Amino acid sequence: MKLLFTYFIPSGGIETLNRLRYHALRAVGIESHALYLWNGAGVQNMSGIPHFVTNNDLEIINVLQTNKYDAVIVICDHFMLQRVRGLGYRGPILYEAQGLGTKEDATGTIAFATTIIRSNAQGVISPPTSHLMELFQRYLGNFPRFYVQNMIDTQQFSHHAAPWLNPAGDPILGWIGRLEHNKNWRLYLRIAAALAADRPNMKCWMFEDAFISGPGEREQFHAMVKELGLETRLVVRSNIPHSHMPYYLSAIGDSGGMLLSTSFTEGFGYAVAEAMSCRCPVLSTDSDGVRCFIDHNRTGKFFMSRSAEEAVKEAKELLDNRPLAEQLRSQAQQHIRTHFSFGRYAADFINVLAAIGVHR
Repeated sequence: MKLLFTYFIPSGGIETLNRLRYHALRAVGIESHALYLWNGAGVQNMSGIPHFVTNNDLEIINVLQTNKYDAVIVICDHFMLQRVRGLGYRGPILYEAQGLGTKEDATGTIAFATTIIRSNAQGVISPPTSHLMELFQRYLGNFPRFYVQNMIDTQQFSHHAAPWLNPAGDPILGWIGRLEHNKNWRLYLRIAAALAADRPNMKCWMFEDAFISGPGEREQFHAMVKELGLETRLVVRSNIPHSHMPYYLSAIGDSGGMLLSTSFTEGFGYAVAEAMSCRCPVLSTDSDGVRCFIDHNRTGKFFMSRSAEEAVKEAKELLDNRPLAEQLRSQAQQHIRTHFSFGRYAADFINVLAAIGVHR
């Protein structure tokens, strides 16, 4: 059996997911390829994994005809459903929603895409994230809907001591994302500034993609960093190879610090899950997709409003209460290892394919 997964650009959580499911599905005899319309920094992580980067119709036709896929899974791009059909593919297609921005953005997208999905796909699929499930129920209530939990590579993403990354042992406040509205980097900077006010040795590490940002956001970011006086303590790293991230996340956890997630909405939240798998404590907005990882004060911490004041209070408890932080680190790592395995994902995905008539 051979599958094709399509997306806009190899970056962020989708690139991670496509790479991981290549290995998960291959273990059960299913070959999967990825097609991206535009090049992106994530291609550096895809060595040995079959993938194509093209937005040319003739080249896409060649990919489809040469590989004779048993099914195509189109991720987030409803217009690609029409395009694949228009280029002559007659096999089953699934529309997959992994993250569509804020809840308002996601609602607008699914409302508009409903007719296109019904006309071209055999079903829709997403992780069991409440706002995506609610949207599928509202707009595609009588259409085949499937919910599959994503997986985490707990072998690669485990604790790796890396004292050379933080030789002074200063506490680190980490953040991973893109400079765009939904990731809410402004809230991160406000929280960082408030914590740094009484912790002169605190470091701020941000991991982002320098090639992807919202219009004007990068300029606003630099202005806000200067306004808050964070220039000397902030380190911004762009497009770190995915295989290096366990060392950075472990260093954050070992520093007595934490990963801060400030997103308005997450479909899944790979950065949070991978941090937890590396024994890095996490403090997050209740962005929906991370609810399957975080149980407040057991595997991580939520701040229930999007105000810096509440986040600072929770962050200080993690920084000052080391027994609590150590307990969260251990319980979070065990939670990820137990519930997000490759085998479970492959079995669930095989059942989805069977439901739309694709059998091994």
